[in-house]
Amino acid sequence: MSKQVKDIIMRDYNARLDGADEAVLISIRGVKGTDTTKMRSALHKKKVRVIVVRNALFRKAAGSSKLAPLGDLMTGANALAYGGSSVVEVARELADMVAKYKGLELKGAILDGVLFKGKAGVEELSKFPTKDEAIAQAVTLVVSPGRKLVGQVKGPGSAIAGIIKSIEEKLEKGEAIAKKG
Repeated sequence: MSKQVKDIIMRDYNARLDGADEAVLISIRGVKGTDTTKMRSALHKKKVRVIVVRNALFRKAAGSSKLAPLGDLMTGANALAYGGSSVVEVARELADMVAKYKGLELKGAILDGVLFKGKAGVEELSKFPTKDEAIAQAVTLVVSPGRKLVGQVKGPGSAIAGIIKSIEEKLEKGEAIAKKG
């Protein structure tokens, strides 16, 4: 392959991966062509992109980017899956697809500069909360003490309101209210 063609391929990688700081490295070599199309279509619906990469050219194109550590895991035919709402979502989708598409191999992933190696690493990543889930958990933690405080303050007031309501109902019926000790 000529140097000009290699430069074009590396520019293409840089253009496609511009802004991508996290991705999952997979091998689709053992997956049938029709299954690959189905898999890519399902991922496309989730706004996940998959590109097959040439190892040496990807390593050069990645240079010192955040995706560069994935270069160490590249042997054989590889593809990068990236995009979606987060790499955690991508890892979840791919971890689910491993059982369905025989031959799909999870090689690794990168999130915030942390490299997750092999199938075990990608499955570990898939169990992380997504950004939205993490925000929801943080909001719950912040709001929880306030909710408990409101419950504690409201509890005695609700009991008094219930007593007043029962007295009101008895008086409306014309019943006498007995004094307690």
